[in-house]
Amino acid sequence: MGILLVLVAGCFASLSNFCMRRSIDSGGTSQVYLMIQLSFATMVALLIGPIRTQEFALNGGIAFLGLGAGLVLGLMFLTLGRALEQGPPGLTFAILNASTVMPAVAMATLFGAAFGYIYTPWHALGSVLVLAGLFWAGRGLEGLKDKRSWLLFATLTFTCHLIFLVVMQWRALVLNWPSSDDLGSIFSSRQMASQWFMPFIYLAAAAVQVCVYFFASERRKPKGAECFYGFIGGGANSISTFFLIWATEVASSLENIVIFPIFSVAIIVICNFWGQRLYQERVNWKACQVCALGLLVGTIDWKALLAALGW
Repeated sequence: MGILLVLVAGCFASLSNFCMRRSIDSGGTSQVYLMIQLSFATMVALLIGPIRTQEFALNGGIAFLGLGAGLVLGLMFLTLGRALEQGPPGLTFAILNASTVMPAVAMATLFGAAFGYIYTPWHALGSVLVLAGLFWAGRGLEGLKDKRSWLLFATLTFTCHLIFLVVMQWRALVLNWPSSDDLGSIFSSRQMASQWFMPFIYLAAAAVQVCVYFFASERRKPKGAECFYGFIGGGANSISTFFLIWATEVASSLENIVIFPIFSVAIIVICNFWGQRLYQERVNWKACQVCALGLLVGTIDWKALLAALGW
């Protein structure tokens, strides 16, 4: 059940990515699409968070942390949109999802084995395979216009997503560690579990797009297609998050080990599929397979997986 739900989540996440590209194709810009999508996502986060749980107590520190994480997420979406406007969608989303293999390195460096973050040869092998797959896939971009600009925005997208994932993993560590004092955290696990964390993330991310749209980009009325794809994409993104959370709640111990790697691989495969079919993108499927294999090798807890299998 957990695997099925995470595959559904991957399909909706890919639909959200597709809507962003379609909004750009309609003559719009990524800024308008993201402004609408993230604003809608903020309302959904409020509905399924504080309003659903009736938890309205607000902690200033958690609000500040959420706004900081949301700022990074907003910058990630901003650079992602610019990369999509200038380069191949399939490879762009592959680079975005490839960043999921790197937080293991960062958390092992920051906290180490004492907090359960051990960097194994499997992590190293997975990272090498991901990078090899991306470099291999990038060899077919010689004829791409503004290749340097696309590469710059794709790299910034990768970096921002990595920082955001590290923040989320640190939050998960504080939530589950018995004593926050051991981590040097100013937040307790109870504070970190606040239902306001995600709404503030989406609020800050939406605010970034609003500021770019009104002050640094263009001042015009959004086109109908931009609004249409923005709401569809925002809804798809929210549904994806819902199914992903549901998957973690119902998954067995074995399924929980592979849920997030499967989610990332599903997005890479589906986005490359519609990139090839609809945009005649020359997808290097062998390179994508290497990248996907790297994600599986580098993010799965193999020791726990083998233990769950009884080996």
